[in-house]
Amino acid sequence: MAADESTEATRTLDAREIDGEPFGDIMDALGDLPADGTLRLINSFEPEPLYGVLAERGFTHETEQVADDEWHVRIRHADGD
Repeated sequence: MAADESTEATRTLDAREIDGEPFGDIMDALGDLPADGTLRLINSFEPEPLYGVLAERGFTHETEQVADDEWHVRIRHADGD
């Protein structure tokens, strides 16, 4: 039986609640993410420009669209796979 994804996330960052550009908040959250941790990013659109930055910084991601205006991106350290 698969575990509930929401219980697997070490922390959640809802970018929809950030006033202005969320990039700095996302990088701060990833900066102190434990090696075996997961950040669940919630956004109102698919954050495609972020994917290249994540790869360059050693992270992997899985994206799921859960509603017309809600996307969940699970981000982990690439070496933790």
